[in-house]
Amino acid sequence: MDTAVTIAVRAPRVPRRRRPSGASLNALYIPALVLFAVFTVYPLISGLQLSFTDWNGYSGERAPVGLANYARLLEDLNFRTALANTFVYGIGSAILQQVLGLGLALALNRVIPGRGIARTIIYLPVLVSPIVMGTMYYQLFRYKGGALNDIAEALGGSPVLWLSDATLGMIVIVAVNSLQFVGISMVIYLAGLQAVPHEYYEAAALDGAGPWQRFRHITLPLLQPAFATSMVLNLIGGLKLFDVITVMTGGGPGNSTHSVSSLLAKTYFDNQSAGYASAMGVVLFAIIAVLTIGLHGALNRKQVQS
Repeated sequence: MDTAVTIAVRAPRVPRRRRPSGASLNALYIPALVLFAVFTVYPLISGLQLSFTDWNGYSGERAPVGLANYARLLEDLNFRTALANTFVYGIGSAILQQVLGLGLALALNRVIPGRGIARTIIYLPVLVSPIVMGTMYYQLFRYKGGALNDIAEALGGSPVLWLSDATLGMIVIVAVNSLQFVGISMVIYLAGLQAVPHEYYEAAALDGAGPWQRFRHITLPLLQPAFATSMVLNLIGGLKLFDVITVMTGGGPGNSTHSVSSLLAKTYFDNQSAGYASAMGVVLFAIIAVLTIGLHGALNRKQVQS
């Protein structure tokens, strides 16, 4: 009689993967938190402490002066001029970048030949250092040997004080900063445009809506999140503007084109007044924080209402 022998073959045991716990997931945040604390929180606290001292930035001695540095800011005409210029740079650059960025996004959202190359060329300046961009545009706008003045003289005109006149210098700085970073706004608006369902446009076209009505009643309302993001980012960048000013005008003529950031650097390194410069930095930080939070909240409320 045959005997059937049954051999049970067991599959190899695969160790179960443990699902990561909340504590282990939170541990992944630690490197980022450490970097944030070292490079952001510590300098902020250190700068706040220095703003209450008379430290010159180089010696090992410093004495507390209380609120004297902040009281000095109220009477400093150069600081008030720089503060007003900072608002002009921030708000002017933000508005100009929204207009240009939205226009470029609308133009390059269509299927046209070479739109990928055009998008790349417009975004490329964002990757270039502002120091390099400022140096390039300085060669264009400088009084002697500048490309624009050479062209004007060749055509029989007179050279223009592009960078030696305070008003013209500020306009040039706003334009250069806007042209360099308009690629960011364009990308944000392109992402917003591509998220708008085509069915909305088709339904509106069937109802007889023209291009302007479709843009006003469909595109603009649905671009509110993109507008909020782009506006806040560009406003922060404009309020911190430093590199282009330093390269193109050096804050001159006099101190008429300084922003708070460039005046802060001059006060710290040239005037060796680190404590007073720290007070400027603290005030600038507070202004940027208040404006950013206020603008973000206002734009969010508008989105909810719409």
